[in-house]
Amino acid sequence: MNNDTTRRSFLVQVGVAGTALAGVAAHAAQADNETNKEKSEMANSKKILVAADPYAVSLKDAVVTHLKEKGYEVADFSTSQGKACPYYESAVAVCKAMQAGQAERAVLFCGTGMGMSIVANRFKGVTASVVESVYAAKMCRAINNANVLCLGQMIWGPDMAKAAVDVFLTTRFTEGLEGISGFLHDACGKVEAIRP
Repeated sequence: MNNDTTRRSFLVQVGVAGTALAGVAAHAAQADNETNKEKSEMANSKKILVAADPYAVSLKDAVVTHLKEKGYEVADFSTSQGKACPYYESAVAVCKAMQAGQAERAVLFCGTGMGMSIVANRFKGVTASVVESVYAAKMCRAINNANVLCLGQMIWGPDMAKAAVDVFLTTRFTEGLEGISGFLHDACGKVEAIRP
């Protein structure tokens, strides 16, 4: 490829990016109004489902206490008939409850978060994201419209986990990405259509 082709390709890409940024700026006021409205609606949706396998009970307990202090109603699916459940049972219980309309969001805990996310993503209407940073917890909502956050006790300390849960619960889909909102909505629909 010669330098002219590379330069032309670069200028085209810059033009596309500039157009997207201009669109974001033009819709900023409208997006702020929508953001405030949606955040208000999310705050009113105060029921959260949680579950932890035996390897992550202390992290789950710290987050549940935090959520209750913030006024959330928390339904815990960590046990069944008084016994701790492995991740492949408690994640199933939470996802079935979500499908039944008991809550719009859930937080699942295990050693790494991976097992819970693998199980949860088998359920129609559930998009589970295992994250290892507060930023990823925000972006899994903004980009992927995740409705289940999966955290690993081997990775997270209680304070950072609380921050991740807070940002997960208060970030709306496409927040800060309004210029590519149409693409993100389309992408999420196509990803959901892949599920058997």
